Amino acid sequence: MSSQFGFIDIILLAMFAGFIILRLRNILGRKTGHQGKPINRYFPKGMEVLKDIENNEAIKTGNVDDEAKKQFLKGADVAYEQIITSFATGDKKSLKGLLGKELFNNFSEIIDERQKKQLKYETTFIGIKSSKILEFKKIENIYKVTVNFVSEIITCVKDKNNQVIEGNPDMIKTANDVWKFSKNMWSQDPTWYLVETSNK
Repeated sequence: MSSQFGFIDIILLAMFAGFIILRLRNILGRKTGHQGKPINRYFPKGMEVLKDIENNEAIKTGNVDDEAKKQFLKGADVAYEQIITSFATGDKKSLKGLLGKELFNNFSEIIDERQKKQLKYETTFIGIKSSKILEFKKIENIYKVTVNFVSEIITCVKDKNNQVIEGNPDMIKTANDVWKFSKNMWSQDPTWYLVETSNK
């Protein structure tokens, strides 16, 4: 008798487990193998909110939710520091995941050239003093956000004999950069890439 009840219990548990699996699949969805990469850790939520803005007027008139801008800039600040430090150390792998194709090729050429000349770039990132969204543009399915970063860094270039040939390793420098991030909103890839840089 007890073995019969044990068999029934096993069947009931299997049915219950099957029910839970079906519920989870309905709630979470299935992984098809064609999904985009995970959300870029540098842009958690703000970028997704900003994509709904149709033109730059919303930025100019202050109609963009402050929390959305704060989240966007929080991620952009981290990406800014990562790109600067990765470029200084010649870390192409990190840069490739953050830069548009053309800009990545430009950065790679510079890194290769200084390695050829045996130049060493030393950069100490002190911190960001301010960051501000200057412009948001939508051109068909391409969205672009322009951000002004003001930061403090210590940077210098040394030759193969470890002699400073540019910059000052003992002086904090203020950098004023204007960077443009871009994303194809039709793409399954959620990443926003840096596509243009300039100094203010």
